[in-house]
Amino acid sequence: MISPVWHPFTQHGLNEPVPLVSRTEGAALHTADGRRIVDAISSWWVTTHGHRHPRIMAAIAAETERLDQLIFAGWTHAPAEQLAQELIAIMPAALAHVFYSDSGSTAVEVALKMALGYWLNIGEPRHRILTLAHGYHGDTIGGMSVGARGVYNRAYQPLLFDVGTLPFPEGDGRSTLDALEAAARAEDKPAALIVEPLVLGAGGMLFYEAAVLGEMRAICARHGILFIADEVMTGWGRTGTLLACEQAGVVPDILCLSKGLTGGAVPLAVTMASAAIYEAHLSDDRGRMFFHSSSYTANPIACAAAVANLAVWREEPVTERIATLIERQRVRLARVAALPGVSNARHCGTIAAMEIGGNDGYLADIQPRLYAFFQSRDVLLRPMGNTVYVMPPYCIDEPDLDRCYDAIAEAAARFA
Repeated sequence: MISPVWHPFTQHGLNEPVPLVSRTEGAALHTADGRRIVDAISSWWVTTHGHRHPRIMAAIAAETERLDQLIFAGWTHAPAEQLAQELIAIMPAALAHVFYSDSGSTAVEVALKMALGYWLNIGEPRHRILTLAHGYHGDTIGGMSVGARGVYNRAYQPLLFDVGTLPFPEGDGRSTLDALEAAARAEDKPAALIVEPLVLGAGGMLFYEAAVLGEMRAICARHGILFIADEVMTGWGRTGTLLACEQAGVVPDILCLSKGLTGGAVPLAVTMASAAIYEAHLSDDRGRMFFHSSSYTANPIACAAAVANLAVWREEPVTERIATLIERQRVRLARVAALPGVSNARHCGTIAAMEIGGNDGYLADIQPRLYAFFQSRDVLLRPMGNTVYVMPPYCIDEPDLDRCYDAIAEAAARFA
């Protein structure tokens, strides 16, 4: 029977097989036909501690005995209140307010709307958003607008708003910093700069220096430009610290979190904002409230999962697992980096990346061949063009990691 399901980022006209996963556990997916697949990309970067972490699963089950879904406009519940307090306790102190949404894309939409609302409400309307070249901030209209333009959003161009795009921070980032300084001094003052700190994910796992991130933040602070950190992918330990911003000593005005917020178990996102952002919307005038919501804002079951995730971070050796994975990735990456056909091997925290063969962009012909090959080796690696990256759950053991890198080495020999 042909499935009626329309999958994301999938060209069904190619008739590529779509495996049916029947069970997940730890760093593995188990398929209906009996295969065990190593999840080397954390199921699109969300699964931090491993699939079906017992503590998070138990919290989800327990919450279903109390609450399912509750309107959050003017109502509240204990999991949302507890999660907000616990987030404020571990995130930078300046981020004093928590707004819930459903995904990384919506967290970014909320951040952009907060920034624009802030400037309007303080009587200095600004409309221009700055972003980095090759950035990605989601697939909603605002997220696409502040992300790179290309084949993946070409059809929707009429819907996208104009932004100021800064060069990607190569090397010492001088061209980026000069462009930001020039934009900050322009007559049309920017409202905000949005960045993926340290790692541009969907742009090809592009890494840049923490010092450049710190300088970008400093320029924004000098010129009164709001700084939005999109840590949807980079947060929750992926770059080696809880937030990537920590490595640059950066505290944003607005912070976007999702993916690992629940350990990857269920969808949830937060946009955290400074007191100044919140207070600009605080008034006895109902017309100045923050106009954003969705039906499932702060779903109690999702919030309970996130509370359990924070308990895992507090009470289990998560930072030690991250440090171990960083070292294991480093050793294996060095090994494949020396192979013919592998270029630009790089790593940042738990993320390793490299190119195999020539670089023909996101739609490179090598991509579907690599993807199918990795599946044939029982490894879930989903290259972006010819960029292969490894971003596994923190629980992955050495044999499974070896399987990933053995598959990469074999692919380099076969396809490069």
